Amino acid sequence: MDSWQEVRIFAAGFFLIMTIAVDFDGTIVRHRYPEIGEELPFATQTLKMLIEDRHKLILWSVREGQLLDEAVEWCRQRGVEFYAVNRDFPEEDITKNIHFSRKLKVDLWIDDRNVGGLPDWGTIYRMIKERKTYEDIMHEELHPDRVYVKPKKKWWQF
Repeated sequence: MDSWQEVRIFAAGFFLIMTIAVDFDGTIVRHRYPEIGEELPFATQTLKMLIEDRHKLILWSVREGQLLDEAVEWCRQRGVEFYAVNRDFPEEDITKNIHFSRKLKVDLWIDDRNVGGLPDWGTIYRMIKERKTYEDIMHEELHPDRVYVKPKKKWWQF
């Protein structure tokens, strides 16, 4: 894709780059904390595809110190390089920021503690790539012969 095609796609609103926080234990690998569990199917492949799509991925984990370093290295060995780790951007220095918050400023969270659990990584990728909700994708899979049109909400309905 040449740069003019990218500009046209971006200008048309079809190209959205997001900052995405990704949990490690239970999301990329099975829960075995403090050890590193086996990889969940297609986790690192999907993360690499999201990076290729130019999304910024932040590893967001309860791990600290050596345990965190091991998780970062585990991902790096599988070709997943995060934009930042447990911070909003790589240069963020929490000792110099009096307003530091552990709450990341991201567009999307991928975490096994999500309400409803963690969808499979193929579904996660479709949701991000196609800008669809889990509900949209499930409706398509359960009713492939029907066109799904979401009812419009009135502004006062929650």
